[in-house]
Amino acid sequence: MRPGRHRQLTLAASVTGAVIVALDGTVLTIAQPALQRDLHASFAQVQWTSTGYLIAVAALLVLAGRLGDRYGHREVFAAGTLGFAATSAAIALAPGIGWVVGLRVAQGLFGALLQPATLGMLRAAFPAERLAMAIAVRSGAIGLAAAAGPLVGGALTAHFGWRSVFLVNVAPALAIGVAALAVRVPAPRDSGAGVGTGAKAAADGRTARLGLTGACLLAAALACLVHTLVEVPRTGWTVGTALGLTAAVAAGGTFVQHQRVAAHPLIPRHVLASGALTAALAVLLAASTAMFGALFVGSYFLQEVLALDPLQSGLRVLPLAVMMVVGAPVAAVLLRRQGPRRTALAAMALVSSGMLLLAGADRSADSPAMAGAFLMLGAGFGTVMVTATAVVVQQASADDAGVSGGLKQTIMNIGPALGIALATTSITLIAPGLAAGQAVDGGSRWTAAAFGGAMGPTLLLLAAVVALGVPAAARLPSRAAGPLPPPASGGSGLPRRP
Repeated sequence: MRPGRHRQLTLAASVTGAVIVALDGTVLTIAQPALQRDLHASFAQVQWTSTGYLIAVAALLVLAGRLGDRYGHREVFAAGTLGFAATSAAIALAPGIGWVVGLRVAQGLFGALLQPATLGMLRAAFPAERLAMAIAVRSGAIGLAAAAGPLVGGALTAHFGWRSVFLVNVAPALAIGVAALAVRVPAPRDSGAGVGTGAKAAADGRTARLGLTGACLLAAALACLVHTLVEVPRTGWTVGTALGLTAAVAAGGTFVQHQRVAAHPLIPRHVLASGALTAALAVLLAASTAMFGALFVGSYFLQEVLALDPLQSGLRVLPLAVMMVVGAPVAAVLLRRQGPRRTALAAMALVSSGMLLLAGADRSADSPAMAGAFLMLGAGFGTVMVTATAVVVQQASADDAGVSGGLKQTIMNIGPALGIALATTSITLIAPGLAAGQAVDGGSRWTAAAFGGAMGPTLLLLAAVVALGVPAAARLPSRAAGPLPPPASGGSGLPRRP
């Protein structure tokens, strides 16, 4: 197959896989009330349809990326998409809430398999000078899916019932899964600025053990952390959430110690030794934490304080999603011309300015300042995503693209949960209303006046979180990666085909 044709198919598969995962989460949120009524489930049971999925995904992303590095991203991607399609169809046929929760956990496992592979395939297929635009297309598609998800979910649920939201992903997932197995892939070239080089790195990447002990420790740490972060907005800080955080810290500390002494660590030491890669992850964590915390605050204000329905509030936030889609290719151009450091610093300034504008905006549904704030947030965060993802993928050798992509996707699971937990804790401490978790009869957790008083300081706190990421952004490379000669060996972790 011609290299150009191969790159097009790889980009299509990567974008489709990423969109399927993004769309799945947003459409389910809209369908959950109908699911609860139809299956006679409790609120806590319905919440576990999301929580169980998030825990499974976050716990396994890095291991899934390592599997791709060893056995081939295309094969792991195919397994993930086909499994995702099968579990989606099974959920649509589930007879009870227990089946739905269990199958959602299984779906999270397959989602973890396919997500790092979408980046690993791009890293193997695209030369460094074209990689940023491919990542921008992928990021823009994710933004579009996130924006369309509530509309698609609402329409499907209203006309065909909640089961239809799980069927919508089956056909595309099956199609790209089968195509990934059927397409014959040429031997890849390592044309990026990876940290690993040479035949020895390639051979080590194919023969090294997976580091299952480290994988179990990291999975336990991330599962406890994500569960705690998801529970804090719902119940507040309780004995259970405190124990969960303690367990996450203990497991995380044990994992770090194991990484230092293990002969075959889960995350190769040279990956974390890359200052640019760790800086990009730190930038992404700070930006995603602040962004999703602000999105939670803005959405709560629109729906609970101004009493707008989900569609009306979604339309108010639509400028954010539009700017993520429109700004992604612009970010790729800026990245090539200005380099990652300047692009990331400008994007972080835009995100922080958007939060400051939102904090001081007129508290009305049609506030021009609020619309402008969402525009700035979308443009800034979209640029951060493109820049940080490009640095993560380019800085990894093709042998480590999967584990690097897994780290990036893990950050994108932890950051949003951390941001919502931080926003909820801030509002609870500031607002003189009800404590977290004490809402009555499904009503608002805080009074309108209490929330309005706490909204500004909470957004200022989130803007400060963005500022914490600025030193990391200043450590990014000053120039975009250029093409390098191919290594002595293929070094992609993908099996060669005749």
